[in-house]
Amino acid sequence: MTATALRTPARLLATALLLAVLGGCSSAGPADRSDTPPVKSKDDAQTWAQQITEHMARTAGIETDPSTISALFTPCTGKNGETASDDRYILMYSVKSSVPRAQHPEVVRKVRDMLTGEGLTVQGYRETVDGKPDALVDAFHPSSRYLATAETSGSGDRMYLRVITPCLLPPSEGPSPTSTP
Repeated sequence: MTATALRTPARLLATALLLAVLGGCSSAGPADRSDTPPVKSKDDAQTWAQQITEHMARTAGIETDPSTISALFTPCTGKNGETASDDRYILMYSVKSSVPRAQHPEVVRKVRDMLTGEGLTVQGYRETVDGKPDALVDAFHPSSRYLATAETSGSGDRMYLRVITPCLLPPSEGPSPTSTP
């Protein structure tokens, strides 16, 4: 499988790593896309994704640059492009790190080993392209349906750590304590 194929919209089925430790979504995710998604506020989802990428960085022995954080919330879309009216969303969270290019294969090996040890299934992996360091690990959590990625980006020393959640549902707002029915 190529890296390009790994980035298709179908890969937006994800939610985050270390569920019990980090307080992510329940480990029993929806059985299929028609089920109600896990409930999580956008702030909680972003905190959760940040904790996952920080765990990946610590495991690999690298430091992330907080000024490069990108958190993109997009509406969930159905198979035919439809969207629900309940504000369900997907979070695509990434952060960059500067790592000497020669160390990229070692970084993805460490991240891969940690992710598989925590129950994720590797869906894409490489250390080199044309004999040069150009590393990638993509792993998917089968029950929670999130995707975690570490990959070389561009031609320099940059690496991305990324988490893509599955469809999440924000908490309902319900009536405020001062409102009257």
